[in-house]
Amino acid sequence: MPASPTPDAAHADRRAALAAAIAIVATVPFIQIDVVRAAWEPISLLLNLQGAPKAVSANVLSDHEIEVLDSMSPQGQASLLLERSINHFQGANEQIEARAGGWLGLLTLDGPLNGLFTTALNSDDLRVREAAIAIDLAARNLERSSATVDRLEAAAQSGEQGPRANALWDLGLLGSRGLERERIGLILMSAVHDPNVNIRYWAVEGLSYLATDDAIAPLLEILHEDPSPMIRERAACGLAQSGMLSAQQRRSAIPRLLDFADDGGMEPETRKWVFQALRDITGQSLPHDSRPWREWYRASIARQPQ
Repeated sequence: MPASPTPDAAHADRRAALAAAIAIVATVPFIQIDVVRAAWEPISLLLNLQGAPKAVSANVLSDHEIEVLDSMSPQGQASLLLERSINHFQGANEQIEARAGGWLGLLTLDGPLNGLFTTALNSDDLRVREAAIAIDLAARNLERSSATVDRLEAAAQSGEQGPRANALWDLGLLGSRGLERERIGLILMSAVHDPNVNIRYWAVEGLSYLATDDAIAPLLEILHEDPSPMIRERAACGLAQSGMLSAQQRRSAIPRLLDFADDGGMEPETRKWVFQALRDITGQSLPHDSRPWREWYRASIARQPQ
């Protein structure tokens, strides 16, 4: 029996077929219609990969899946529900919210669940990111309580680098879920000027996940002033894409980012991150020049209803 083609060979065959089909259509204007249709088929399949998403079904967590959940391990439950959350199944986030307290200390973020967690944490939907955070908190055995904040505050303020960094990350996640946000914000702010760059890194990450309005100005200051390129980049990412800030909150940073774009004395790599942040926040692809960005921003403000 002949050997099966490798994936690379199969892809090469498809590419060759597509090229041949295009050549036929392009070079033989009077060919029979059935031949043209056969030649066009692989092209149309490729073109259909583009465009708006097409729904497969109603995306509702089925009664059968809900019934089966109770017979699964916590790891299996979390994996199934997070996959459904990523795919926007109605009912998945509610199930995660209801079950997360029972998963405390029973989950391990490895294997498939870790891959799902990473995908969910980078979703373009904040509700999916919230689902990922709920699962991470359960895996880290973090109860949403004032007692947990008390313990993490002490760990964040002194001691070895590792436990301090972990505490800052944990506090940001807890704050993102609505727990003592003002208090947690003050704890994180006390670390953003720490002499240890790794502590500053996790304080910045924590602020981006805490995602209060009060976190935006410090992130902008860090982007402009922190001596470490790594920290400036993380502040830019927190403002532009990562973390839990809403689209509206991110847009509120645009005026200051435009000021930074005007700053010819800014370190070139940091200025590049400023323009990247503007692109991520607005969806606009404009040159790395503050003038067209200011023109666009003025026009966008003028278009807003009074």
